[in-house]
Amino acid sequence: MTTPTPADLLRSLARTRASLDGEEVTYWWSGDVYSRAPDEPYQRLFGFEGVNVARLVPDAEAGPDAYQLLTREAAFYLDPVTREILETWQDLPVVHVWNDPANQKWRPFPVPTTDLGGQVCFSLEIPLAYPSPLPVADYPVHSAGDTYKALELFQFFADRAALDGPAPSVPATMSWTRMSPWLPWMARGQRPGGLTYHCRGRKLASYAEVPERTRAYIADHHPEFGEAPEKWSEPNETSWTYFRKLHPPR
Repeated sequence: MTTPTPADLLRSLARTRASLDGEEVTYWWSGDVYSRAPDEPYQRLFGFEGVNVARLVPDAEAGPDAYQLLTREAAFYLDPVTREILETWQDLPVVHVWNDPANQKWRPFPVPTTDLGGQVCFSLEIPLAYPSPLPVADYPVHSAGDTYKALELFQFFADRAALDGPAPSVPATMSWTRMSPWLPWMARGQRPGGLTYHCRGRKLASYAEVPERTRAYIADHHPEFGEAPEKWSEPNETSWTYFRKLHPPR
């Protein structure tokens, strides 16, 4: 058996996460958000539901096996019981996720994979630590610290038989876990603790498969999130940079 090269592994991941022919691919996920704090019980604070619409294009300047993943991502905090989209929480306005863009540059690397028999699992573990867009001096109520630190854990699952075939895109499911600081709009300042997100989802046949409630909310607020970007742009938007746009420092 031939050992796959990093370029082979990236191509398989690309077919799982997106589509090699440049067609739009929609992922939808659902899950929950839990609080964690010293000497306090874990608490399910929110439901969570999101959509990512992506387009994979070759990155010719970077080489024959390089790609740009062009995406927009919207996600919504839900009442943990009714699963309705929240507008307020503890009398505070909820700021949902409107990340435009949320792009990535892909180069061949040894993508971690696990053989699950009839399935292959691609695992991406992404520790983050960089200067926070919300310094404590400017945002004492909304910033957890001057360094943003989080851990993003992705798993994408695809059928081995599909990956062995020629299709540019293969059906897939996914899981996502994130450990992050308190959200800026929660107004918890530097209180110890933070949030853990635990979600699962799948690649849809098209954007039309996104639940109607969610498509309607996107159409009413930011309809451009129903499509992937056409070209590369930067920097990426995050919940922290988006909050800063809504509330510029004085």
